[in-house]
Amino acid sequence: MDYDSISKSYNELYQEEQLKKLEIIKKHIKIKFTDKLLDVGCGTGISTNFFKCNSIGIDPSKKLIKKGSENLIYGKAEKLKFKDKSFDITISITAIHNFNNYKKGLREIKRVTKTKGKIIITLLKKSNKYKEIKDLIIKEIKPKIIDSEKDTIFIGKND
Repeated sequence: MDYDSISKSYNELYQEEQLKKLEIIKKHIKIKFTDKLLDVGCGTGISTNFFKCNSIGIDPSKKLIKKGSENLIYGKAEKLKFKDKSFDITISITAIHNFNNYKKGLREIKRVTKTKGKIIITLLKKSNKYKEIKDLIIKEIKPKIIDSEKDTIFIGKND
């Protein structure tokens, strides 16, 4: 999907749905004020700024980033601009199915997440790659799986 083209209406289209998923996630994890959080595929930063911690979001849509806050940067999931083991928590909310290469993106998410750090990914159920992405997530982060209306929520740890 070309998110630049819908950047003006992005929050109108997706904010309510994103907040529902984030509330579910919040019930299952504890985030400290001192935690460093990375939001991969952050869009306008709805999920980046939801949790009260030191957060940064990265997204390949420059127009979405411009609509968000100052802690959003341009970049792609497949080549994250961070050192190994930089983040306590890495999230990707309804984005992994849009990565150019979801396998490489997940490897990068694991690379930048601290050992025993939390990885939270939500996957759109109607994605045509749903089964293969779901199987990879289960294999890589051995998550707790939570069903929500439009997504499956995976909450795991980095080995």
